[in-house]
Amino acid sequence: MHIDHLPTPALLLDEARLRRNITRLDERLRALGVNLRPHCKTCKSMDAARLCMASPQGPITVSSLAEAEYFAEHGVTDICYAVGVAPAKLARGMILRERGVRLSLLLDSTENARLLAAFAGKHGHVFDLLLEIDCDGHRSGLRPDDPELLECAAVLTGAGQNLLGVLTHAGSAYDLAAPSPEAFAALAKQERDAAVSAAQRLRAAGHGCPVVSVGSTPTAFFGRDFTGVSEVRAGVYMFQDLVMAGLGVCRVEDIALSVLCTVIGRRKSDGNLVVDAGWTALSRDAGLPGRFAREGYGLVCDVDGKLLPGLRVAETNQEHGIIAAREGMCPPLPVGAQLRILPTHACAAAAAFDAYHVCREREVTALWPRCRGW
Repeated sequence: MHIDHLPTPALLLDEARLRRNITRLDERLRALGVNLRPHCKTCKSMDAARLCMASPQGPITVSSLAEAEYFAEHGVTDICYAVGVAPAKLARGMILRERGVRLSLLLDSTENARLLAAFAGKHGHVFDLLLEIDCDGHRSGLRPDDPELLECAAVLTGAGQNLLGVLTHAGSAYDLAAPSPEAFAALAKQERDAAVSAAQRLRAAGHGCPVVSVGSTPTAFFGRDFTGVSEVRAGVYMFQDLVMAGLGVCRVEDIALSVLCTVIGRRKSDGNLVVDAGWTALSRDAGLPGRFAREGYGLVCDVDGKLLPGLRVAETNQEHGIIAAREGMCPPLPVGAQLRILPTHACAAAAAFDAYHVCREREVTALWPRCRGW
């Protein structure tokens, strides 16, 4: 099949770009002597994950138990669930572990540690656990010097649970005011230092801490020294997107994901093109601060994937996308013409679809299903 025959909107994945992106990070981390635990929250696809896993069994990272269950069904047994676990989800996690999946869970408070310990005691189960460390004030986690870090560890090990180590995420890498290789390298050092410091505190208190897990796509690409780190996690690197291109992590030409859409009209008031991909297909992620005027909700390519300079998706309704030119008017494309939209945020755009149409130029070579839900 050729992409010209696909119903739109459709999610396209350029296999050659995907493989290049995967190889680029693999080779970099291998040279630095640190293991990669790819984050599959972006791809949510076993076919894609096979290309980046060290073995058919993993390791991988996931962001939902639905992902963990999906990958476990396909034979993956080394899975890190890198979102703080809600007490109501412990039963699902226990079922996976009883099936032989080495599922590690994450938490960041004494309150949650006590709830997990009570559940584990009631069911006679031992969980593998990581404590989340806050390395940049971006989201969640314990500061490396927080007294609660040792309190959490004591609650867990006192209840007979298996404390594997610590995990952190440099989320602020995605919104640096002045991104540069030097800025990302400094943030990667901060990320590493926070995790290693927390691990050292735990070890000094008598807790084993074999896992020191860090990661974000920018710090994975620009970190210079991962001494003391056991693994790096990254996810969007497989596909890349306009956020990563805007940060200088990749080029626009490296973006492997695009949304195929069709011109369905031209807005009478301003001549802007109307396509059949709205926020349900592209998301409404505005990307990097200050770049919306340039990139909007996605940059526009022709059906062959060649960038059409100056065009962007300027507005989205549920099923309508409005393409505008930064200067002048849009080209006179006819109704029925197909375009590709490069996503602002690959994870958000892909979330709208059940499968990837894997392609080489205009030829569709495979259909790769994606998992959905939580």
